[in-house]
Amino acid sequence: MVGLPINTIHQGDCVEMLRRLAPGSVHLAFADPPFNIGYKYDVYDDRRRADEYLDWSRDWITGVHRALRPSGTFWLAIGDEFAAELKLIAQRDIGFSCRTWVIWYYTFGVNCRRGFSRSHTHLFHFVKDPRDFTFNESNPAARVPSARQLVYADLRANPRGRLPDNTWILRPQDAPRSFAPDHDTWYFPRVAGTFKEREGFHGCQMPEQLLGRIIRLCSNPMDVVLDPFGGSGTTLAVAKKLGRQWIGIELSAEYVDRVRTRLEQAQVGAPLDGAEDPRKSAPTTKRGKQQKKLVASLPTFKNNRPTIPAGERAELTRAVIQAYQFLPGGYSADYVLADPELNASFIAECERQQVPGDPVIWNQMLLRVRKQGKLPRIAKRRSGRTADEADDYAFASEVALHRLSVDFDTTLDGVLCDPALAQRFDDIAALFDPGQHSPLEYRWAALSLRKRAKWAKRLATRFESWRSQELPPPVPLAKWNADKAAEYAVSGVYALLTRQRHCLFIGTTVDVGRQIQQILQTASWKELEPTAAHIVQAKKAGILGLKAVLIQRLHPLMNSQLLFPQTATETTDDLVTDPQMLLG
Repeated sequence: MVGLPINTIHQGDCVEMLRRLAPGSVHLAFADPPFNIGYKYDVYDDRRRADEYLDWSRDWITGVHRALRPSGTFWLAIGDEFAAELKLIAQRDIGFSCRTWVIWYYTFGVNCRRGFSRSHTHLFHFVKDPRDFTFNESNPAARVPSARQLVYADLRANPRGRLPDNTWILRPQDAPRSFAPDHDTWYFPRVAGTFKEREGFHGCQMPEQLLGRIIRLCSNPMDVVLDPFGGSGTTLAVAKKLGRQWIGIELSAEYVDRVRTRLEQAQVGAPLDGAEDPRKSAPTTKRGKQQKKLVASLPTFKNNRPTIPAGERAELTRAVIQAYQFLPGGYSADYVLADPELNASFIAECERQQVPGDPVIWNQMLLRVRKQGKLPRIAKRRSGRTADEADDYAFASEVALHRLSVDFDTTLDGVLCDPALAQRFDDIAALFDPGQHSPLEYRWAALSLRKRAKWAKRLATRFESWRSQELPPPVPLAKWNADKAAEYAVSGVYALLTRQRHCLFIGTTVDVGRQIQQILQTASWKELEPTAAHIVQAKKAGILGLKAVLIQRLHPLMNSQLLFPQTATETTDDLVTDPQMLLG
């Protein structure tokens, strides 16, 4: 258990506050401490004697090490002046193992008098145990296109790209024909004064995209992320947007007030600020026109994948339709994407026909031609399940969809078109499912949620009073038993709360008591420590509308963004077209 309350920024000295954290309570720490170069802060002296600065650094890094779990990760951002010394202290004196030494090259350097512009920062990736740590190398949001993709637009390339490697170039605008500038040198713009994401009160603000890469790679949703130097609050805001829990420490009371305002505005699932493509984050050089022509000759990308040239699309479409027709009749394209066995047969047929591309491209093309109405008409088999049949596991599908959409920056279509992501979706759903259900059932429940989300938000108008109406008192869950479950054996909506009364998840069910009891008996739910629940009884016909209102009011940590007010994902990309297949 965390000694300091989570999802809060605490005002105070970091060395003292770190001592108050429970040992082994944090999954990931990111620290951007003062560099001891004389920068003017409002309450901190950034010009200490070298030995004093190093002793102080040893103290707070020791506190971070103590707070981290045995499998925890620590990222340190530091300037040239003390980079080597702090690396040695962290490794030799405290016991961290350094996995990577990354250079963050910011494309708007800081002007220096009588010297070269400061345009980089050192990022050290430390772990407590080099044999056991989180590193989500398969996360497509943290990968970059391979040379085969970037230079040749080769459809045989790994669809998930690759991790950054040891390739070094000077600047992205100086090497337009090179590979993606995303290696051990990371290119992100410094947050200059004119940038939209600039908070304006802190002179050393980190870009959200840089923190997004680190948090996605080195933690999982609902993990606890610590920043002992809260500053402008970027680490905490990104952690919240990416569905992590967070703890901030900041010495300045003024900064704390401003960060709290920023965090109130940040919402789970909201896009990260800043340019995702580092090649677009640097100004063009004086030969920019000539270089733009060279860049224009490179393949275009969407979601880190080369787009299919128009000349190859027609042949690919024909081959995909032919592979689809080979499958046993009676199943829609939607079902082929949702059923792992049918999808494997479809992929095998594409491979047998030597269709150019990979399973992701073939599935995407199948989805495209279905939406364009180019698939042959078939007699559809009913393949969905009723709402009552899915009641015991639909919430697990929603949690899985939320985790992937936020952490992998993808959509439900993106999940179903990528067999690896679909498998990950199944695995997450199984973790939060009190029972045992098939991947098809999990995927179909997610499809149903997306379809029903549209009219659920329309139904929400019937429950507008619940935006301000006082909620029923939270029901404690510590002593929940069969008698308590029987007492709440009603249809309705429940909102699970954490110890700090943050809303964890809002669910709907035909039997609230039974579902809460099942959740409390499931290991993955118990790890999140739900301690109480608001329970609102409602008729089955309208509970999804009530759920939408409560989601908009309470901002739960684990619900799909599909029911939030401004849903940016898949408002028209619906796989399910047969209303008889919908749940409920």
